[in-house]
Amino acid sequence: MKNLRITVNGTVYDVQVEEVDGTAAPAAVSAAKPAAAPKAAAPAPKAAAPAGGEEVKSPMPGTIISVNVKAGQAVKKGDVLVVLEAMKMENEIKAAKDGKVVSVAVNKGESVDTGTVLVTMD
Repeated sequence: MKNLRITVNGTVYDVQVEEVDGTAAPAAVSAAKPAAAPKAAAPAPKAAAPAGGEEVKSPMPGTIISVNVKAGQAVKKGDVLVVLEAMKMENEIKAAKDGKVVSVAVNKGESVDTGTVLVTMD
């Protein structure tokens, strides 16, 4: 059994590691400082965009607080598709061009990472 101290993003963890069959495996973890809440699990991958569809992706991690469009809806350039809360600020994700919403890949309250597909447009 080995005792190790690991620092992750400024938080110190005391870890005990037990060697099993020549490989190290964690046996127990105790936080020297309070640990941050674990991140939400990444959402399941959504269906790929149809051929020729343009994916509107999340520019940053955050929480969806409003979905303003539905599949089949026509939108104009500048229309707000989704409102994303990140770092205590509301960010309006707008349509980059006129078009039609093919699919909406997120729901209100869902956590998203950078690059997550929010809406697919045609």
